[in-house]
Amino acid sequence: MSVNGETPATDRLPLNLAAGRDMVAIPGPSIIPERVLNAFARPMPDIYAGELVEVSNEILRRLPDLARTAGRGFITIGNGHAGWQMAISNTLNRGDRVLALESGFFAVVWGEQSAVSGVDVEVLPGTERDPVDPEALHDRLVADAQHEIKAVLVSHTDTSTSVRNDIASLREAIDRSGHPTLLMVDCIASMACEPYEMDAWGVDVTVAASQKGVMVPPGLAFVWAGPKALAAFEHANLRDGYFDWGPRLEPEVVYQHYAGTPPVSHLFALREAFAMMDEEGGLVARWERHHALAEAVWAAVDGWSTPDGIGFNIEAEAHRSWAVTSIQTGRIDAHELRRICLEGSGLTLGIGIGSLPDQSFRIGHMGYLNPTMLLGTIATIEATLIAMDAPIGGSGVAAAAAAIGSRLTDRVATDSS
Repeated sequence: MSVNGETPATDRLPLNLAAGRDMVAIPGPSIIPERVLNAFARPMPDIYAGELVEVSNEILRRLPDLARTAGRGFITIGNGHAGWQMAISNTLNRGDRVLALESGFFAVVWGEQSAVSGVDVEVLPGTERDPVDPEALHDRLVADAQHEIKAVLVSHTDTSTSVRNDIASLREAIDRSGHPTLLMVDCIASMACEPYEMDAWGVDVTVAASQKGVMVPPGLAFVWAGPKALAAFEHANLRDGYFDWGPRLEPEVVYQHYAGTPPVSHLFALREAFAMMDEEGGLVARWERHHALAEAVWAAVDGWSTPDGIGFNIEAEAHRSWAVTSIQTGRIDAHELRRICLEGSGLTLGIGIGSLPDQSFRIGHMGYLNPTMLLGTIATIEATLIAMDAPIGGSGVAAAAAAIGSRLTDRVATDSS
């Protein structure tokens, strides 16, 4: 076809629909709100007095509420791995044994990182499709009659598999074994996305980071320490100058909270993120939003599901994360699916992590996200599956829209009452 003698570009080149704003649906870093990004665009203040000190004090005062604890919250400049390091170095001694509970990738990697510091690491084997078995943990601790295991490492949500572990049940298994080990939980993917109760569940150390549910760019790690962890700190010989809790516990100046110059821009951004959480209605409201969005993703996967095609990595709904969903693709080439989504439509999906990277991908549904963004993501995936002539059982878009619609019906009924 020609127009005024000119051949339209669409007749010469492959169609590219990715001219609008890109959508990144990976499980972190998540989409950052404009208000939070704008908080970075300010001149550097006095770091010893004035507004920055007030902001720092406010954040540190509020930090325990984020993990639902009366324990002490610490901030370190770094990513989630820095939080892992802070947790280990302030509670353990060289040669101590830790037990990493495998339910995917990240608790095991936390253990491997700890081994570099001189910690003896043992892995309690698990699978990529199931949560940690509390009875397996109980039996291993009962067998440790000399109490050589000083800490248990586990992910609340493992980002690679999208499994959510039952932390309260793991604590109950530890208590039932009579073992004094510390329970350390990685909440990097789940913090501010799904229910987490540090004190009620008996967690001794919690680790998180800024770049997922907290809605702040990468650069801050958070560690919360309960009474048993602070007691262990008094005898820990892995303590180092940078991560040491000592100067941070009773700092004379704000400088000591951060072992040097504070992360100025990140602190202002974090204050803005906390304000947005308040405006949403607090943590419980955020948890429920994430649950509703997760249900929409699950409905889509159910709709697409077919033998040798799309399916859940975590089949039991009770153990699926509210922040990320790992999806198996069977004979569908997951790399090609991701490539077409990105190059053809501007949608970035999470890579598969685990033993089947060519047959899985991940959708991050965490942080600053609403149905418009999520349904667009689901529709783009479905359009790509259709373009690939991939086997699908039905419309995931229709199923996801129905799931969101049921939630909106509840909202309309509430508003009308």
